[in-house]
Amino acid sequence: MKTVLIVEDDLVNARVFSKILTKRGGLEVKHTENVEEVMEIAEAGGADIILMDVSLSHSMYQGKPVDGIRITQILKSNPQTQNLPIILVTAHAMAGDKEAFLAKSGADGYISKPVVDHQEFVNTIKDLLPQD
Repeated sequence: MKTVLIVEDDLVNARVFSKILTKRGGLEVKHTENVEEVMEIAEAGGADIILMDVSLSHSMYQGKPVDGIRITQILKSNPQTQNLPIILVTAHAMAGDKEAFLAKSGADGYISKPVVDHQEFVNTIKDLLPQD
């Protein structure tokens, strides 16, 4: 079974995403906003794809505040985790944001919040999952 790592600081969003992905998508889900834990899971191959919130308000890495863009940059620059698909999830859905966030972060996909179409949400994630 494929595993989605949800990196999200809003517990309501994390629960909603988790429920959609397990019930409708048949996927396993892990959740954390702890950046060290994200790195450990990614490096250990504990996730097949990451859903990364862009605005993480409490996340720190090596003593500095980081957002989802920065965490994605770190993961994409690491040879161990560079091929792990990352989808940015954000409420910042103004014109041009998608392109700017993808270009800056190196992420593989983008989903805007709130998630209204649950099947489209699952399909977007499944489309980027590595095939066995």
